[in-house]
Amino acid sequence: MTENEISKIIVDAAFKIHITFGPGLLESVYETVLAYELEKRGCQVIRQQAIPVIYEEVQLDVGFRADLIVNRKVIVEVKSIEAIAPVHPKQLRTYLRLTDLHLGLLINFNVDLIKNGIKRVVNDL
Repeated sequence: MTENEISKIIVDAAFKIHITFGPGLLESVYETVLAYELEKRGCQVIRQQAIPVIYEEVQLDVGFRADLIVNRKVIVEVKSIEAIAPVHPKQLRTYLRLTDLHLGLLINFNVDLIKNGIKRVVNDL
């Protein structure tokens, strides 16, 4: 399955969850429900995956964590905040570079229309 095919499944699941719950829940709730929904749809989901930083051949475990990695191809960062800050897509792009993955989705569930809360972030895709 390609990154784009996986992203369609993720976006569809996010729409379903947003229709069911709407905005206003904690990020941890949306993350848990999204992981469950994706697993129901046959995806492999890794939650809270540590992302090490390699610097001069030394691996530093400095606390970066990807919310979800779907099918070992797409990183999903889940937010439930007033507005996405400019730093959020930059962080996701850094996660993509550090993991050598190509596609990330930044999903903010704290919006009236979920389509306004989804941002694709790419790394050499």
